[in-house]
Amino acid sequence: MDWVTTLGQIMNTTLVFSTALVFAALGGIFSERSGVTNIGIEGLMVFGAFSTGVASHYAEVAGMGAASPYIGILAAIVVGILASLIHAVASITFKADQIISGIVINFLAAGSTLYLVKLIFNGAGETERLKEAFTKYAIPGLSKIPIIGEGLFNNYPTTYIAIIVVFLSYYILFKTPFGLRLRAVGEHPSAADTMGINVKRMRYIGVMISGALAAVGGATVTLTTTSTFAHNTISGQGYIAIAALIFGKWNPIGAFGAAAFFGFSQAIRSYVTLFDWSSHIPSEFIYMVPYVLTIIVLAAAVGRSSAPAALGTAYDPGKR
Repeated sequence: MDWVTTLGQIMNTTLVFSTALVFAALGGIFSERSGVTNIGIEGLMVFGAFSTGVASHYAEVAGMGAASPYIGILAAIVVGILASLIHAVASITFKADQIISGIVINFLAAGSTLYLVKLIFNGAGETERLKEAFTKYAIPGLSKIPIIGEGLFNNYPTTYIAIIVVFLSYYILFKTPFGLRLRAVGEHPSAADTMGINVKRMRYIGVMISGALAAVGGATVTLTTTSTFAHNTISGQGYIAIAALIFGKWNPIGAFGAAAFFGFSQAIRSYVTLFDWSSHIPSEFIYMVPYVLTIIVLAAAVGRSSAPAALGTAYDPGKR
């Protein structure tokens, strides 16, 4: 066995599986840094995966060719923002319980997308397989570097974009006035209000960014690993993304590291099945590894991660 090649492939598979988690975790960070708990990340990913599958399919039918995946991503962003507004209106304007509102988003996404995909595709339980889904792009020169070349520089376009968005998100949150205002309304909204910051508007923006990024995470799954959308396309990855942002301490760089850890667990799961001895292990045990690790990581993170002080608390200007 060529261990250099194998290590490069494992690194590559890790990034493939973690890309969707990175987008979704970053989305969760923007929402929760503004003080709005977003349990609906799972549902927003489902909406994104569904809208991408449908929009990309019809873009292919219209003869748009290689542009169809990007049209699918744009559709996911629009749908993700619109879906996140449901959560924003309920939790910010009407001050509903943010956990319940997020759970409603998850149920709404699961039910509505399954109904719509059957309606659109004549009773089929999934969209038609995309012919123009993303393929891996090797960066000339860099992709020839041992291990790192195969692992890092021979990836899907969405993976490269995700890495850029990680550093861009860090810069926006911690190096710009907008980021300072967003974090302020999540830490001490009454003080931010006193300083002239519109708390509701900032929280709306945070939740809408969350919807857009989480939906792109769902779109990534459709456009890379499955090439289609079905009811089990996301399969709990939104919840893993929430665990990643908590373990990453609501920091984009930390969330990326946590997402890579969960992606690595899925990559190892895939490679274990290649060995003969894996046939003696029930497949259910192998497939539940990432979720077991999620529980372990969350248990380890309790008491060590400090959430934004006003997270989950509706702001009432009359009760400063």
